[in-house]
Amino acid sequence: MAGRRRRVRNRLIGSRRGLVFVGLTIAAGLAGGLVSADRAAKLASGPLTATRLDILARSPAKAPAALQSRLDALAADYGEEVGIAVTDVQAGWTAGVDRDRPYPQQSVSKLWVAIAVMKAADEGRLDPEAPLTLTEADRSVFFQPVSYKIGPAGYTTPLSDLLRRALVESDNAANDRLMRELGGPEGVAATLDEMGLTAVKVGAYERDLQARTAGLVWQADYGIGWNFQAARQALPMDVRKEALDAYLADPPDGTTPAAITAALAALHRGELLSAASTQRLIGLMEQARTGPRRLKGGLPPGWTIAHKTGTGQDFAGASVGINDVGLLTAPDGRTYAVAVMLRHTRQPVPARLAFMQSVTRTVAEHWAAEAAGVQAAD
Repeated sequence: MAGRRRRVRNRLIGSRRGLVFVGLTIAAGLAGGLVSADRAAKLASGPLTATRLDILARSPAKAPAALQSRLDALAADYGEEVGIAVTDVQAGWTAGVDRDRPYPQQSVSKLWVAIAVMKAADEGRLDPEAPLTLTEADRSVFFQPVSYKIGPAGYTTPLSDLLRRALVESDNAANDRLMRELGGPEGVAATLDEMGLTAVKVGAYERDLQARTAGLVWQADYGIGWNFQAARQALPMDVRKEALDAYLADPPDGTTPAAITAALAALHRGELLSAASTQRLIGLMEQARTGPRRLKGGLPPGWTIAHKTGTGQDFAGASVGINDVGLLTAPDGRTYAVAVMLRHTRQPVPARLAFMQSVTRTVAEHWAAEAAGVQAAD
């Protein structure tokens, strides 16, 4: 009798694991590839718990038709390639426009570096308060205020300071140094893959990515003063255009809007990091100093935002990779993960800002309409 009970129990466990695997595979397809089939198999073979079944086999609900229609209209009115994704973190649905096609992220990718760093800290592979020394070799490109502190003996600061600089200020040198601690772009990718975040990419060190996009190969002296800009300016226009076209055709940092909001939703639900690391990371995103008039500019009073912007290079009257992604929280605690991405825009800056603000304003209006409907039903 005992042997029979064991056989029945084993069959039930096997069936449940099969259901988890199926749920994971379906969720991966519907959530922009957040979990790959291989990763699903790996996770399904692990210990079964109620939490595991609830998180990994969750089926996304259908997005509200009125919200989807409004986002379609906003994108059409803007008149250029835009990617939008809006995910209700609690309900699980995602609305959007061109949400499953990769867009260049630019500094949005710093978010994935930060998540990989905090995962390494959770696992004891990195100490957030360990001192790191930056030297001349750690200079990057464009905005990198930490590099101004590098002297003859370098500059030593805790890893946590570099994390803050990368997320709050979007410091390129700080971000590249963090990547080095994880083994470079490949090390970051390996950590993200182990977490199931196979659909978000970093691609390269910031300095290498920017050099390649401009048609250059990174050199150490480009990190000093305006040397990079001068070298870029000296290139023939056709060389720069060819490099930019190649970047846009297959951006090394390309990620879909839906994959971004799926990852942000998972972060907010505590599925990626420890509770302390989740709180720390989102807290830094709330302090972001960049893009105050992008997504944040469209939020009504009572809302909060934790976000990360991305801003690419300008060339021939257009800008590349103008983005903002984040977690928007309503006065009642309802949270939406939002990504707005402009691939290659010729619209003036005020029009770009107005477009991003219109998306967050639309999300807030959707929430208000739902809240009013619930109150009326009560």
